[in-house]
Amino acid sequence: MSAPSEAPAGPSAGDALARLTAGDKAEVLVEALPYIRRFRGTTLVVKYGGNAMAGSAQLSLFAEDVVLLRSVGIDIVVVHGGGPQIGELMIRLGKVPEFVEGLRVTDADTLDIARMVLVGKVNRDIVGALNTHGAPAVGVSGEDAGLLVARQRSPELGFVGDIDQVRPAILSRLLREELVPVVATIGSDGAGQAYNINADTASGAIAEALGAEKLVYLTDVEGLRADVEDRASVISTLSVDALDAMIADGSVAGGMIPKAASCVQAVKGGVGHAHILDGRVPHALLLEVFTRSGVGTMVGTTVEG
Repeated sequence: MSAPSEAPAGPSAGDALARLTAGDKAEVLVEALPYIRRFRGTTLVVKYGGNAMAGSAQLSLFAEDVVLLRSVGIDIVVVHGGGPQIGELMIRLGKVPEFVEGLRVTDADTLDIARMVLVGKVNRDIVGALNTHGAPAVGVSGEDAGLLVARQRSPELGFVGDIDQVRPAILSRLLREELVPVVATIGSDGAGQAYNINADTASGAIAEALGAEKLVYLTDVEGLRADVEDRASVISTLSVDALDAMIADGSVAGGMIPKAASCVQAVKGGVGHAHILDGRVPHALLLEVFTRSGVGTMVGTTVEG
C-alpha cells in the first residue's frame, strides 16, 4: 500500500479545541465515559512506527495520549520501530541499505547500527518524551530478561530474527509498578546472539503474550483501504477472517502485510481488537479508543457497527 507523501494538512489540535463550546466539550466527555469504564484495567499495546515519528510535536502529542490513557487506568506498552532512522544512519556511515521482500538485510555492522538506533536513540527519545509529559517510562530491549527469544530467519537476511517465544514477565512487573515499558525490538537466541526483529510482528506477539485488550499500530497511512489507490476508501471495521482473505488475495501489499498479518495473528490469539491508525493525526490514539467513529481500521473477530 502506498503512503501519502505528506501529512494531512489542516488546523492544529489546539485550534480545533479552542473552537469547541463548553457544551461541545461536555459531549466529548460524555461520549468517552463508557469507553473509559470499559477499558479501565485492560492492557493496550501500541506500536509506534518509525514513519509516524515526524517530529517532536507529533511525539509530544503521542506522549499526551499515553498520559491520559494511563490516568484512566489503562496499562500501556509501547513497542517501536525505527526503520527510516536506521536507513539514515547507514547512509551517513557509507553503507547502502539492502532489502529482500521488504526486510532489511542485516550483516554484523548493520546489526550494530540497528542496536544503536533502536536502543540508544529512538527508545531514549520516546522514553524522554513520556517522562517529560508525566508518564513514567522505562526503556527495555527484547534482549532484556529474555523478553524476545529469537532465531535466525534465513542466512540470506543475516541477523534478522523471527520470534520463538515472548517472555513477558519483565513487562508485567513494570506495569504492576505503574510504569510504561518502551520496547526496542532487538531479540536474542539462547546463545546470546542478537537479532533485529520486525517491530510489527513483535508488537502482535507481545500483545498476544500479555492478553492485551487492544493492539494499535500508529503508522503513516489512514488505515486499510478497500482500493489501494483511493485514500477515501479506508475500511473502518473489518473481521479477522475478511482481513485474512485480503492478505491471501493480494489486496494488502507492501509494508502493510506485516501489520495486517500481525493483526490477524493477535486477534486469533485472544487480543480483543487490533487497529491501524494514521499516527500523524493529532490524538489519533484517543480518537480511536474513546469515540464511536474512530479514525482508522479496527479488526475484530466479527464486524462491529
